[in-house]
Amino acid sequence: MTPGPPPLAESESLRRAFGSPVLFGLVQAFIGAALYFSLGLAVERTGGWTWAVYLAAAVFFGMTMLSYVEGASLHPERGGATVIARHAFNELWSFVAGWAILLDYIILVALTAFISTDYLGVFFPALESGVPEFLVALVLILVVAAINVRGLDPRRFQRMALTGIVDLAVQVVLVAFGIALLFEPEVITAPSSVAGSPSAGDLAFAFTLAIVAFTGLDASAGFAGEVAIGRAGLRRLVRVRMAAVLVPYAGITLIASTVAGSAGVLSDADRDSPLIGLTRAFENETLAGVLSVVVALSASAVLFTACSAAMLGLSRLGYSLALNRQIPSALGRLHPTHRTPVVIIAIATVLAVGLMAPVDIEFLGGLYAFGATIAFALVHLSVCRLRYTESGRDRPFTMPFNLRVGTYDLPVPAALGALVSVLAFVAVLWLHPSTRILGPLWMALGVGLYVYYRASQDKALYRRVTVPEQTLAGERPVGTEYGTMLVPVLGGPLDDDVMRTAARLSAGSRPDEGKEGAEIEAIWVFEVPLALPLDGRLPDAELKRARAALAHAKAVGEAHPGIKVLTTTVRARGAGPAIVREARRRGAEAIVMPAEEPARIRGGVLYGGKQGLRDTFLGETTRYVVRKAHCRVILTAPASSDRSPSGAGGRSRPARTDRPD
Repeated sequence: MTPGPPPLAESESLRRAFGSPVLFGLVQAFIGAALYFSLGLAVERTGGWTWAVYLAAAVFFGMTMLSYVEGASLHPERGGATVIARHAFNELWSFVAGWAILLDYIILVALTAFISTDYLGVFFPALESGVPEFLVALVLILVVAAINVRGLDPRRFQRMALTGIVDLAVQVVLVAFGIALLFEPEVITAPSSVAGSPSAGDLAFAFTLAIVAFTGLDASAGFAGEVAIGRAGLRRLVRVRMAAVLVPYAGITLIASTVAGSAGVLSDADRDSPLIGLTRAFENETLAGVLSVVVALSASAVLFTACSAAMLGLSRLGYSLALNRQIPSALGRLHPTHRTPVVIIAIATVLAVGLMAPVDIEFLGGLYAFGATIAFALVHLSVCRLRYTESGRDRPFTMPFNLRVGTYDLPVPAALGALVSVLAFVAVLWLHPSTRILGPLWMALGVGLYVYYRASQDKALYRRVTVPEQTLAGERPVGTEYGTMLVPVLGGPLDDDVMRTAARLSAGSRPDEGKEGAEIEAIWVFEVPLALPLDGRLPDAELKRARAALAHAKAVGEAHPGIKVLTTTVRARGAGPAIVREARRRGAEAIVMPAEEPARIRGGVLYGGKQGLRDTFLGETTRYVVRKAHCRVILTAPASSDRSPSGAGGRSRPARTDRPD
């Protein structure tokens, strides 16, 4: 698997390999890795209250997960937070979300590589500090970079996911022994009696550290377009995912809170490897020794997996930013052989090593929370806005607990998640002096780069603009014209001709290379009468007809090498405005559609019309799209066995309008 569009055969194998177990395992790897390095700092600040802080973080995780699942299922494209913000707001806010998450990925690469050496220190004590520690962490980052340059196949993804699941099993065992041998009820009834009462600042500080794991949600959401999972699977994934996060975020932190005040347990020496310190709390030396070895092995494996997954998420996100011309295309240049964004991976490697050099986990944790809170706030707000702007769209997953506000349902978890994210962002700026400087500097640098690049390319700041994948690969598309194209599907005989026309005109690649090229967005517009609510129930027959037509259009389009067809349904009062609105929102470079049969009574002199009214040769929807579309509109002449007013009959033929590119 490559971060950019993979070869067709490989993409299909990835689609078959992915599913809820793999997504579950990847997110679990991030959660496990974060606990392995954040728990020590949190216990140091919050003592017996640590479990309460992490439990609150688990609730926030649930709210954030619901927003990501609803947003990613609504728009299943690569990019995670950037895609959700793009469809809810505009391209600039999409970039802000992506740039913030990009910072988090770089920090996670540095943190996971550095902390893994502390757990390896159980077997090789020299790796716990000094030059050996830095050199081993450096080697780990270089190995992860090399792996991602070569590309990851589905088998490696399955192994990465399995590592996360095995680590969860290790945590379950640790919790079981901890509850049986270490747990004291006083940690729940009187947590201040364990290690004193933390200040409000300490609690807020620990909460911002506890959300370090949540970037895994963005990484998994980036696979939305490649995951074969249905509506029932999404609901099952949410339930299991929420239950699993309670094992480390409630179970292990409860044990850590219990022993927080014990002498020699979770001391300064265990700050960077807190779960090793936790194993020393067991009085039975044999049990403590076995658990320390098992935890060290599991921690080393899951930290390396999280490091590799963070680099993968970073490379895919960077590629998406370059593909959408949010950063210079040169930064997204693909490797000529492996077709991975080698420039982005190289830059991220240098930055990760630079961040690792100061050996300051508290600083990196604060900087991470800065980027995460920005991205999560945008995701929550985007889902709330999409409930209003796309209220009629079919949603594979809708989060529970909604409040009716006017004509749409406000998702309460998303609204609360946005509020918590903003408050956490303020807390990060308040508690981390260095983050107050470097965080805004990073964002200002990114937004400045975005604005300058768009202005230098004479491109709009708020509209989506894409570049063909072949450009990033250093190739020149052959015999092609357009990138993303929008095709309204009508369920009639012309659909095949329209899809084939779009496929021929799209920026696909050479058939003999089998590489993905352009995307065709096939949409079906449900025209809802004014007498009915826009979000009302649609007749089953209409839904069935729309799905069948879209499935057929997808099959026809993807029969052409290098073409990917995305399908969706839209509700609107009128087809013309809906087509124009969707084309603009999706950044389509062209609209390909069949011209409607005009009403013959207005067709010309022969039918009582006025001579010279050529626009009456087209139907209402076609005329509206031709006049209002921001991009070029390509029409196929209406098929008819009878003579049409324009003199065309029988076979359809493409005809370009004079709309600007």
